[in-house]
Amino acid sequence: MAISRHHQYQHTGHPAHLDACLVSFRHSSRLSSAAPREVFGYTLCWANLASQYSYLNPIEAFRAALDVLPHFVWLGATTVQRYGNLALTENLAIRAGASAIRSSEYGTGLEWLEHGRCIVWNQSLMLRSPLDELESSYPAIAARLSWASKQLDQTNSGTPASESDNDAPRLRYRLAREYTDLLTKVRSLPGFEDFLRPTKATGLMRVARYGPVVVINCSEDDCDALVILPSQDRVGHVPLPSYTESKARHARQEIEQLLHNKGLRERGFKLKGGRIQEPIPDVGLVLAGLWKEVIKPVLEYLGYLTNHTVDQMPHITWCPTGALTFLPLHAAGDYDQPGSRVFDHVISSYTPTLTALLAPASIVSHRAPRVLAVGQMATPGYSQLPGTARELASIRAHAHNRAEYSQLIGSKATATAVLDAMEEHDWVHLACHAHQNVTDPTKSGFFLHGGRLDLAAITQRSFRSKGLAFLSACQTATGDEKLPDEAIHLATGMLMAGYPSVIATKWSVMDEDAPVVADMVYSQLMKDGKIGSGEAGRGCITLLRGCERRWESGTLRDGCHIYTLGLSGWKQ
Repeated sequence: MAISRHHQYQHTGHPAHLDACLVSFRHSSRLSSAAPREVFGYTLCWANLASQYSYLNPIEAFRAALDVLPHFVWLGATTVQRYGNLALTENLAIRAGASAIRSSEYGTGLEWLEHGRCIVWNQSLMLRSPLDELESSYPAIAARLSWASKQLDQTNSGTPASESDNDAPRLRYRLAREYTDLLTKVRSLPGFEDFLRPTKATGLMRVARYGPVVVINCSEDDCDALVILPSQDRVGHVPLPSYTESKARHARQEIEQLLHNKGLRERGFKLKGGRIQEPIPDVGLVLAGLWKEVIKPVLEYLGYLTNHTVDQMPHITWCPTGALTFLPLHAAGDYDQPGSRVFDHVISSYTPTLTALLAPASIVSHRAPRVLAVGQMATPGYSQLPGTARELASIRAHAHNRAEYSQLIGSKATATAVLDAMEEHDWVHLACHAHQNVTDPTKSGFFLHGGRLDLAAITQRSFRSKGLAFLSACQTATGDEKLPDEAIHLATGMLMAGYPSVIATKWSVMDEDAPVVADMVYSQLMKDGKIGSGEAGRGCITLLRGCERRWESGTLRDGCHIYTLGLSGWKQ
């Protein structure tokens, strides 16, 4: 009906037909009797048309679609089903955010980019939210909600606490319905009206406690940076008109082709011979484009285009969207010009969501950190990693008299042994092969002796008061090309597991380079034996600066490591 009315309006231009069209769209977005999939389809159709015709109220249309999204991607579905539904959303959050920014509604744009992305991870965070305040006021309902949350979290991880596999869908549905009903009941209580609701822009502004946080949204037609500054109550805006989603996709393709040509697809030895010679992309142009069209305008806005020593550098947390999530923002620069690289000016870290930065900070410990290093030199079916021995030796040397160091290698590094040891240590360094399952991220994991240590097993331990996870394995922060805004990678999984700071790889690290990387990073980390003042980020800066000649030659070998923050990792 709405589409028919719209065709009539286009043909006649009569306001009554436009009014009838909008009434029909609004009605279809509120159909309580229809299936969520149908309602979401109606609202998405409205948003798609409104993107082309502003008289269809794009802000209202995108708000309606985003309101329906949690019902379409419902907690009662399996992780695989939810990711499948998200693949049908057509980059909704990015397009909605761009629409709000075009209307100068920067706070709304920030909210939509936050709550329309990383849906599955945010649902998991919600299930694990502390209930202290509710428990002190209404202990009975808090206990019921806590039980339902834990049971639902287990079923969504593929490990139902009871009942057979055939009964799992019914169990999941029943638990999700109970959880949703309990949330509704809690929100009817005085003082809990906004309990576990999406955070408003005013609340999201609190993420910039220790430095600017920059959300970069890249859509088909626009690219913009939303800047959150400490002690500011308004969202800053930096237009980036020269960059587009198509440029970001092309940049990623160039990097992928270079990695393929160089044999950097998994940790191990570089492959020699047998490759078809293809034109080598100029990675320098990719990095220069990122610098000139994306990073430099943001640094100009912040007044950060000055050279600093590493110890004096300001810190920026980047939160890119869409195709930009695959690109090395931390290494952007014109390497032919002095002082024209991002790491000449700032320490960079990443966060998959702003919500991850809002979690309560871990209790600060003044004792020396307990460091667990795990090495697996030989994994059946994969290339050997002889560099792990030198890598762990380097960590041990830097930890001497500065940290409590333990290691598990070879046959001692079983999944169970590593999990138990992770309980007893603050930091973990994993030097091994890894597997990323983009269909079910809970099955992604690290190859250890006798099997795989997957994220489902890690997250079930509910680690508390942890520090750094260093993932010295292949492509642990790469993500899924089909769902770039869902942060489906091991780095985010470790954040979810309770490690507030993660060093991971955007592509593969060469086995011969891993000991060099560890030496550079841990030399900085162990200066004070802590990660809460930016030492991990400074370690990555040291790495980038120390290997800048390789960047100039376009090998990409040393820019793969990134520093990811979440769950209050900056205040560890």
